Amino acid sequence: MTVVDVVDTDRIEMAESEEELTLDTLFEWLEKMPFPEGYKTEIVGGNIFMAPQRQVHFEIILDLLEQLRTKYPRKRLASDVRIDFPGHLNGFACDVVAMKDGATLNESGRWRYTDVEFVAEVISRRTASNDYGPKKAAFAAADVPAYLIVDPYTGKWHLHTLPKDDEYHCTLSLDFGDAIDLTQTPVGLTLTTEEFPRG
Repeated sequence: MTVVDVVDTDRIEMAESEEELTLDTLFEWLEKMPFPEGYKTEIVGGNIFMAPQRQVHFEIILDLLEQLRTKYPRKRLASDVRIDFPGHLNGFACDVVAMKDGATLNESGRWRYTDVEFVAEVISRRTASNDYGPKKAAFAAADVPAYLIVDPYTGKWHLHTLPKDDEYHCTLSLDFGDAIDLTQTPVGLTLTTEEFPRG
């Protein structure tokens, strides 16, 4: 994944007019830029990150979505779509998101972070620090009840629950093959990990 420093005439004009930089402005710039196909793009703390989507990531994401479909209708699940989270310029494109019952899109056609009850991120080597750091903090600040980090490089998963005071107070880390017990969260399911690929 690459951090992109956005510099163009729009930014210079904005700085000169002393307008506040917004996520909408950053995403408008991204739409104008020639990014290669097959890359996921998101904004974390005002920084733009790009990561190639790999087959291993796709298989884990699909496995999670298929298991979540036993409870969630398709329209309450999302993958790689923009959701704005608390903090400075956080427009994430999470790997897997499950929305609570009754969730609706906002006036801009995006999900509200207040409706998120589960997030899963599959680690990429170059952006792992985002998933373990600022994104985890943003999810806790948003009171997301369950945040799952899946690491195909180590063959481990890390479940963060009990958000309070902008941090998670419970973390469980186990190996691929061990079940992920979400029965004490709004998800109410146990997810299997035997088929998660490594690498």
